[in-house]
Amino acid sequence: MEMTYVAAELADQPACWRRASGLAGALGERLPRPGERVAVVGCGTSYFMAQAYAALREEAGHGETDAFPASGFPAGRAYDRVLALTRSGTTTEVLRLLSALGGSVHTTAVVADGAVPAARAADDTVVLDFADERSVVQTRFATTALTLLRAHLGVQPATAVEDAELALVEPLPQGLLAARQFTFLGAGWTVGLANEAALKMREAALAWTESYPAMEYRHGPISITTAGTATWMIGDAPAGLEDEVHATGALWVTGGLDPLAELVRAQRLAVALADARGLDPDEPRHLTRSVILSPAG
Repeated sequence: MEMTYVAAELADQPACWRRASGLAGALGERLPRPGERVAVVGCGTSYFMAQAYAALREEAGHGETDAFPASGFPAGRAYDRVLALTRSGTTTEVLRLLSALGGSVHTTAVVADGAVPAARAADDTVVLDFADERSVVQTRFATTALTLLRAHLGVQPATAVEDAELALVEPLPQGLLAARQFTFLGAGWTVGLANEAALKMREAALAWTESYPAMEYRHGPISITTAGTATWMIGDAPAGLEDEVHATGALWVTGGLDPLAELVRAQRLAVALADARGLDPDEPRHLTRSVILSPAG
């Protein structure tokens, strides 16, 4: 069977991460500086990467950082910089926001093509053309953008790329493909990764998948967990949670890899499940590579 675009792009992530890590130190003030009050925006996958980066930046002590979907940016709130993550650079909500902010706050766009409208609309641009994709379903651009931002913060572990290589070759946990429902959990910055893992499962494999902060999972969502479901923790689990999930009869999944590499494992699961269900992950139902709305949309 011919390899899908998404499978090839998924497999290329370690190489992209290496390039992004090497690029981070040369970007100067194109990315947020310590002490700036920053808003990070995106749509879909990019919004979930924004969530992860915002939490990481605050944890690292670089300054107050908020994440919003581009369509939900709070008008009138003061920031020193707005950072837009947008693979296509053509998404309507991002372009509208950059246009509305023009001249009132410094903007930076992280894009896959330097000639796209978002690159022209922002004050500064970071181009990750080596991580661009043909697939509708995002994998390498999103993780490469977050790798760049982690490296710029100085919080990228030295083992992250090696962990991504392991994530591509280690067997998936036994029993996962047979599960009928999936839940991804995170804590702190990995909540955004859990949200993105769940999105990949829905986009590529049409799988019933949910995501939650790990502590919130106990407050209701655990009620759907039972034999035949799977709960996957990205990052360190709260004490006692693994035992609680085992008690339901569900499959518990965790790992010792870097959390971003764990997202790569989840991407692999989405593609494997799509293949098992006879689906083409390059043609996800009702989706296009960029959401472009009509002028009245």
